[in-house]
Amino acid sequence: MSAKEIVQKFYKSDALIDSEVMKDFLHPEVIVEWNSSKGFVQLNYESLLHLANDLSKAYVRSKVRISHIIAEKDLISVRYSHFVKTIENPREEMLLAHFITIWQIKDNKLFRGYQMSQLS
Repeated sequence: MSAKEIVQKFYKSDALIDSEVMKDFLHPEVIVEWNSSKGFVQLNYESLLHLANDLSKAYVRSKVRISHIIAEKDLISVRYSHFVKTIENPREEMLLAHFITIWQIKDNKLFRGYQMSQLS
């Protein structure tokens, strides 16, 4: 599987709200440097799994709509919008945020992520 296919499969899965699924995609030494509207945070393997668990408590469904994806060797740039359905209102899809992420793939896993986001 190519690096681009790995990233596409990751975002098409339920990994963002299911830590068991996320484990399949993360390299054990993964680091994500995330600049968000709330500031900078650095996440590792455990904190990414914790984030997925937290999201699963608030959202019953997660969908990513990729608008751009560019691959160059083991680096993938992806621009996407993240939509969710809340537990309180599972029928209504809500835009959570817009993202742009650069992933580095190592051993067919997500190894380094550089991410920026903006809330909707």
